[in-house]
Amino acid sequence: MSDLAPPWRRLVERYLDHLAVERGLAANTLAAYRRDLVALGEALGEEGRDLVAAGPTDLAAQVRRMRRAGLSPRTISRAVSAARGFYAHLVAEGERADDPAADLATPKLLQHLPAVLSEDQVEALLQAPDTATELGLRDRAMIELLYATGLRVSELVSLRLPQLRLDQGFLLAFGKGSKERVVPVGESAEGWLGRYFGEARPALERSRSDAVFLSRLGRAMTRQGFWGNLRRYARSAGVKKVSPHVLRHSFATHLLEHGADLRAVQMMLGHADISTTQIYTHIHQQRLKSVYERFHPRA
Repeated sequence: MSDLAPPWRRLVERYLDHLAVERGLAANTLAAYRRDLVALGEALGEEGRDLVAAGPTDLAAQVRRMRRAGLSPRTISRAVSAARGFYAHLVAEGERADDPAADLATPKLLQHLPAVLSEDQVEALLQAPDTATELGLRDRAMIELLYATGLRVSELVSLRLPQLRLDQGFLLAFGKGSKERVVPVGESAEGWLGRYFGEARPALERSRSDAVFLSRLGRAMTRQGFWGNLRRYARSAGVKKVSPHVLRHSFATHLLEHGADLRAVQMMLGHADISTTQIYTHIHQQRLKSVYERFHPRA
Protein backbone atom coordinates (compact mmCIF):
# COMPACT_ATOMS: atom_id res chain seq x y z
CA MET A 1 0.00 0.00 0.00
CA SER A 2 1.31 3.44 -0.90
CA ASP A 3 2.40 5.83 1.86
CA LEU A 4 0.14 8.36 0.17
CA ALA A 5 -2.94 6.25 0.86
CA PRO A 6 -5.38 7.83 3.32
CA PRO A 7 -5.12 6.59 6.93
CA TRP A 8 -8.45 4.78 6.71
CA ARG A 9 -6.98 2.36 4.18
CA ARG A 10 -4.63 1.01 6.85
CA LEU A 11 -7.53 0.51 9.24
CA VAL A 12 -9.47 -1.33 6.54
CA GLU A 13 -6.53 -3.69 5.98
CA ARG A 14 -6.22 -4.29 9.73
CA TYR A 15 -9.91 -5.15 9.85
CA LEU A 16 -9.55 -7.56 6.93
CA ASP A 17 -6.53 -9.20 8.58
CA HIS A 18 -8.67 -9.65 11.68
CA LEU A 19 -11.40 -11.34 9.61
CA ALA A 20 -8.89 -13.62 7.93
CA VAL A 21 -7.22 -14.71 11.19
CA GLU A 22 -10.08 -14.68 13.69
CA ARG A 23 -12.95 -15.76 11.48
CA GLY A 24 -11.14 -17.55 8.68
CA LEU A 25 -13.13 -15.85 5.91
CA ALA A 26 -12.47 -16.97 2.35
CA ALA A 27 -10.27 -14.88 0.09
CA ASN A 28 -13.18 -14.04 -2.21
CA THR A 29 -15.25 -12.76 0.71
CA LEU A 30 -12.35 -10.65 1.97
CA ALA A 31 -11.83 -9.22 -1.52
CA ALA A 32 -15.51 -8.30 -1.74
CA TYR A 33 -15.39 -6.59 1.67
CA ARG A 34 -12.24 -4.71 0.61
CA ARG A 35 -13.96 -3.46 -2.56
CA ASP A 36 -17.03 -2.39 -0.60
CA LEU A 37 -15.09 -0.53 2.09
CA VAL A 38 -12.70 1.11 -0.35
CA ALA A 39 -15.61 2.22 -2.52
CA LEU A 40 -17.35 3.64 0.56
CA GLY A 41 -14.20 5.41 1.71
CA GLU A 42 -13.56 6.93 -1.69
CA ALA A 43 -17.18 8.03 -2.11
CA LEU A 44 -17.10 9.71 1.30
CA GLY A 45 -13.77 11.32 0.40
CA GLU A 46 -15.28 12.87 -2.71
CA GLU A 47 -17.74 14.63 -0.40
CA GLY A 48 -15.08 15.79 2.04
CA ARG A 49 -15.86 13.09 4.58
CA ASP A 50 -13.53 10.55 6.15
CA LEU A 51 -14.41 6.86 6.41
CA VAL A 52 -13.24 6.56 10.03
CA ALA A 53 -14.98 9.74 11.21
CA ALA A 54 -18.18 9.32 9.17
CA GLY A 55 -21.51 9.68 10.97
CA PRO A 56 -24.82 7.82 10.59
CA THR A 57 -26.16 10.47 8.20
CA ASP A 58 -23.10 10.14 5.95
CA LEU A 59 -23.51 6.37 5.75
CA ALA A 60 -27.26 6.53 5.11
CA ALA A 61 -26.60 9.00 2.27
CA GLN A 62 -24.15 6.56 0.70
CA VAL A 63 -26.73 3.75 0.83
CA ARG A 64 -29.21 6.02 -0.97
CA ARG A 65 -26.52 6.83 -3.53
CA MET A 66 -26.02 3.12 -4.21
CA ARG A 67 -29.75 2.65 -4.68
CA ARG A 68 -29.93 5.56 -7.12
CA ALA A 69 -26.97 4.10 -9.01
CA GLY A 70 -29.06 0.98 -9.62
CA LEU A 71 -26.98 -1.44 -7.53
CA SER A 72 -28.83 -4.61 -6.62
CA PRO A 73 -30.25 -5.04 -3.11
CA ARG A 74 -27.88 -7.97 -2.60
CA THR A 75 -24.85 -5.82 -3.46
CA ILE A 76 -26.03 -3.02 -1.17
CA SER A 77 -26.72 -5.49 1.65
CA ARG A 78 -23.18 -6.85 1.40
CA ALA A 79 -21.75 -3.31 1.49
CA VAL A 80 -23.87 -2.50 4.56
CA SER A 81 -22.67 -5.71 6.22
CA ALA A 82 -19.06 -4.77 5.50
CA ALA A 83 -19.58 -1.30 6.97
CA ARG A 84 -21.26 -2.66 10.09
CA GLY A 85 -18.43 -5.08 10.74
CA PHE A 86 -15.78 -2.44 10.09
CA TYR A 87 -17.24 0.14 12.49
CA ALA A 88 -17.94 -2.47 15.18
CA HIS A 89 -14.28 -3.43 14.90
CA LEU A 90 -13.20 0.22 15.22
CA VAL A 91 -15.23 0.53 18.42
CA ALA A 92 -13.77 -2.70 19.79
CA GLU A 93 -10.24 -1.49 19.00
CA GLY A 94 -10.82 1.92 20.59
CA GLU A 95 -10.57 3.79 17.30
CA ARG A 96 -14.10 5.14 17.78
CA ALA A 97 -16.32 5.67 20.79
CA ASP A 98 -19.57 5.20 18.86
CA ASP A 99 -20.80 2.99 16.03
CA PRO A 100 -22.30 5.03 13.16
CA ALA A 101 -23.47 1.89 11.32
CA ALA A 102 -25.41 0.37 14.23
CA ASP A 103 -28.77 1.48 12.82
CA LEU A 104 -27.84 1.44 9.14
CA ALA A 105 -30.78 -0.09 7.26
CA THR A 106 -30.32 -3.15 5.11
CA PRO A 107 -32.48 -3.38 1.93
CA LYS A 108 -33.86 -6.80 3.03
CA LEU A 109 -33.14 -8.03 -0.51
CA LEU A 110 -36.48 -6.45 -1.42
CA GLN A 111 -38.12 -9.68 -0.18
CA HIS A 112 -37.77 -10.96 -3.75
CA LEU A 113 -40.59 -8.65 -4.75
CA PRO A 114 -42.21 -9.65 -8.04
CA ALA A 115 -41.56 -7.71 -11.21
CA VAL A 116 -44.14 -5.10 -12.12
CA LEU A 117 -44.65 -3.21 -15.37
CA SER A 118 -45.23 0.52 -15.48
CA GLU A 119 -48.51 1.72 -16.93
CA ASP A 120 -46.65 2.90 -20.04
CA GLN A 121 -45.12 -0.56 -20.48
CA VAL A 122 -48.54 -2.18 -20.17
CA GLU A 123 -49.87 0.19 -22.81
CA ALA A 124 -46.97 -0.65 -25.16
CA LEU A 125 -47.66 -4.37 -24.66
CA LEU A 126 -51.36 -3.91 -25.37
CA GLN A 127 -50.57 -2.11 -28.61
CA ALA A 128 -48.26 -4.88 -29.87
CA PRO A 129 -50.80 -7.37 -31.39
CA ASP A 130 -51.94 -6.69 -34.95
CA THR A 131 -55.68 -6.34 -34.39
CA ALA A 132 -56.32 -6.34 -38.12
CA THR A 133 -55.86 -10.11 -37.95
CA GLU A 134 -58.07 -12.61 -36.15
CA LEU A 135 -55.23 -14.00 -34.03
CA GLY A 136 -53.98 -10.52 -33.17
CA LEU A 137 -57.46 -9.47 -32.13
CA ARG A 138 -57.76 -12.57 -29.94
CA ASP A 139 -54.40 -11.87 -28.33
CA ARG A 140 -55.26 -8.23 -27.67
CA ALA A 141 -58.47 -9.34 -25.96
CA MET A 142 -56.56 -11.89 -23.86
CA ILE A 143 -53.93 -9.41 -22.70
CA GLU A 144 -56.58 -6.76 -22.01
CA LEU A 145 -58.59 -9.23 -19.92
CA LEU A 146 -55.54 -10.51 -18.05
CA TYR A 147 -54.50 -6.97 -17.07
CA ALA A 148 -58.09 -5.89 -16.34
CA THR A 149 -58.83 -8.77 -13.98
CA GLY A 150 -55.54 -10.06 -12.56
CA LEU A 151 -56.49 -13.63 -13.49
CA ARG A 152 -53.91 -16.39 -13.29
CA VAL A 153 -52.96 -17.63 -16.76
CA SER A 154 -54.54 -21.02 -15.97
CA GLU A 155 -57.79 -19.21 -15.12
CA LEU A 156 -57.59 -17.18 -18.34
CA VAL A 157 -57.14 -20.11 -20.74
CA SER A 158 -59.71 -22.25 -18.93
CA LEU A 159 -62.42 -19.58 -19.15
CA ARG A 160 -65.71 -20.88 -20.54
CA LEU A 161 -68.48 -18.81 -22.08
CA PRO A 162 -70.94 -19.36 -19.19
CA GLN A 163 -68.43 -17.74 -16.81
CA LEU A 164 -68.74 -14.38 -18.58
CA ARG A 165 -71.31 -11.91 -17.30
CA LEU A 166 -70.23 -9.01 -19.46
CA ASP A 167 -73.70 -7.46 -19.50
CA GLN A 168 -73.26 -7.06 -15.74
CA GLY A 169 -69.57 -6.13 -15.93
CA PHE A 170 -67.95 -9.16 -14.33
CA LEU A 171 -66.86 -12.75 -14.81
CA LEU A 172 -66.71 -15.81 -12.58
CA ALA A 173 -63.22 -17.16 -11.99
CA PHE A 174 -62.36 -20.56 -10.53
CA GLY A 175 -59.06 -20.39 -8.71
CA LYS A 176 -57.04 -22.76 -6.60
CA GLY A 177 -59.18 -25.48 -5.09
CA SER A 178 -61.91 -24.58 -7.61
CA LYS A 179 -62.91 -21.66 -5.39
CA GLU A 180 -65.27 -19.35 -7.23
CA ARG A 181 -64.89 -15.58 -7.12
CA VAL A 182 -66.47 -12.63 -8.87
CA VAL A 183 -64.04 -10.38 -10.75
CA PRO A 184 -65.02 -7.05 -12.36
CA VAL A 185 -64.21 -6.53 -16.04
CA GLY A 186 -63.45 -2.97 -17.12
CA GLU A 187 -64.85 -1.19 -20.15
CA SER A 188 -61.67 -1.48 -22.21
CA ALA A 189 -61.47 -5.26 -21.78
CA GLU A 190 -65.21 -5.54 -22.43
CA GLY A 191 -64.80 -3.62 -25.67
CA TRP A 192 -61.99 -5.83 -26.94
CA LEU A 193 -63.82 -8.99 -25.93
CA GLY A 194 -66.83 -7.72 -27.88
CA ARG A 195 -64.68 -7.21 -30.98
CA TYR A 196 -63.10 -10.64 -30.53
CA PHE A 197 -66.51 -12.33 -30.28
CA GLY A 198 -67.83 -10.44 -33.27
CA GLU A 199 -64.83 -10.46 -35.63
CA ALA A 200 -62.41 -13.24 -34.67
CA ARG A 201 -63.86 -16.07 -32.64
CA PRO A 202 -66.43 -17.20 -35.28
CA ALA A 203 -63.59 -17.61 -37.78
CA LEU A 204 -61.46 -19.61 -35.31
CA GLU A 205 -64.25 -21.96 -34.21
CA ARG A 206 -63.90 -25.31 -35.96
CA SER A 207 -66.44 -27.17 -33.85
CA ARG A 208 -68.78 -26.27 -31.04
CA SER A 209 -66.64 -25.22 -28.08
CA ASP A 210 -67.48 -23.18 -25.02
CA ALA A 211 -63.86 -22.14 -24.47
CA VAL A 212 -63.65 -18.35 -24.57
CA PHE A 213 -60.26 -18.19 -26.30
CA LEU A 214 -59.56 -20.49 -29.24
CA SER A 215 -56.34 -21.39 -31.01
CA ARG A 216 -55.91 -21.29 -34.77
CA LEU A 217 -56.97 -24.96 -34.72
CA GLY A 218 -60.22 -24.13 -32.96
CA ARG A 219 -59.20 -25.67 -29.65
CA ALA A 220 -58.95 -23.97 -26.27
CA MET A 221 -55.78 -21.90 -25.93
CA THR A 222 -53.04 -23.47 -23.82
CA ARG A 223 -50.89 -21.79 -21.20
CA GLN A 224 -47.79 -22.48 -23.25
CA GLY A 225 -49.34 -21.05 -26.40
CA PHE A 226 -50.43 -17.84 -24.75
CA TRP A 227 -47.13 -17.41 -22.91
CA GLY A 228 -45.19 -17.80 -26.17
CA ASN A 229 -47.38 -15.17 -27.83
CA LEU A 230 -46.96 -12.81 -24.88
CA ARG A 231 -43.17 -13.08 -24.99
CA ARG A 232 -43.21 -12.33 -28.71
CA TYR A 233 -45.32 -9.22 -28.16
CA ALA A 234 -43.09 -8.14 -25.28
CA ARG A 235 -40.02 -8.33 -27.51
CA SER A 236 -41.67 -6.29 -30.24
CA ALA A 237 -42.82 -3.71 -27.66
CA GLY A 238 -39.36 -3.50 -26.10
CA VAL A 239 -40.67 -4.61 -22.71
CA LYS A 240 -38.48 -6.94 -20.65
CA LYS A 241 -39.35 -9.53 -18.00
CA VAL A 242 -42.93 -10.12 -19.08
CA SER A 243 -44.96 -13.15 -18.14
CA PRO A 244 -48.67 -13.68 -17.46
CA HIS A 245 -47.94 -13.46 -13.74
CA VAL A 246 -46.15 -10.12 -14.21
CA LEU A 247 -49.41 -8.75 -15.60
CA ARG A 248 -51.22 -10.10 -12.53
CA HIS A 249 -48.68 -8.35 -10.29
CA SER A 250 -49.07 -5.16 -12.34
CA PHE A 251 -52.86 -5.32 -12.04
CA ALA A 252 -52.68 -5.46 -8.24
CA THR A 253 -49.95 -2.85 -7.87
CA HIS A 254 -51.62 -0.35 -10.19
CA LEU A 255 -54.91 -0.75 -8.34
CA LEU A 256 -53.21 0.09 -5.04
CA GLU A 257 -51.35 3.00 -6.60
CA HIS A 258 -54.68 4.45 -7.67
CA GLY A 259 -56.18 4.10 -4.20
CA ALA A 260 -57.86 0.68 -4.18
CA ASP A 261 -58.59 -0.99 -0.84
CA LEU A 262 -56.24 -3.87 0.00
CA ARG A 263 -59.12 -6.14 0.98
CA ALA A 264 -60.84 -5.55 -2.37
CA VAL A 265 -57.63 -6.41 -4.22
CA GLN A 266 -57.36 -9.59 -2.14
CA MET A 267 -60.85 -10.63 -3.20
CA MET A 268 -60.19 -9.95 -6.88
CA LEU A 269 -56.94 -11.91 -6.81
CA GLY A 270 -58.52 -14.80 -4.92
CA HIS A 271 -55.96 -14.84 -2.10
CA ALA A 272 -57.11 -16.83 0.91
CA ASP A 273 -54.88 -14.82 3.26
CA ILE A 274 -54.51 -11.06 3.05
CA SER A 275 -50.83 -11.39 4.01
CA THR A 276 -50.27 -12.76 0.50
CA THR A 277 -51.79 -9.60 -0.98
CA GLN A 278 -49.73 -7.32 1.26
CA ILE A 279 -46.64 -7.92 -0.85
CA TYR A 280 -48.14 -5.47 -3.32
CA THR A 281 -48.14 -2.73 -0.69
CA HIS A 282 -44.38 -3.34 -0.39
CA ILE A 283 -44.01 -2.92 -4.15
CA HIS A 284 -46.07 0.27 -4.01
CA GLN A 285 -43.99 1.66 -1.14
CA GLN A 286 -40.76 0.72 -2.89
CA ARG A 287 -41.86 2.50 -6.07
CA LEU A 288 -42.85 5.62 -4.12
CA LYS A 289 -39.51 5.61 -2.32
CA SER A 290 -37.65 5.16 -5.58
CA VAL A 291 -39.43 8.17 -7.08
CA TYR A 292 -38.70 10.22 -3.96
CA GLU A 293 -35.01 9.34 -3.91
CA ARG A 294 -34.69 10.03 -7.63
CA PHE A 295 -36.40 13.41 -7.74
CA HIS A 296 -36.40 15.04 -4.30
CA PRO A 297 -33.52 17.54 -4.04
CA ARG A 298 -32.74 16.52 -0.46
CA ALA A 299 -33.20 12.79 -0.82
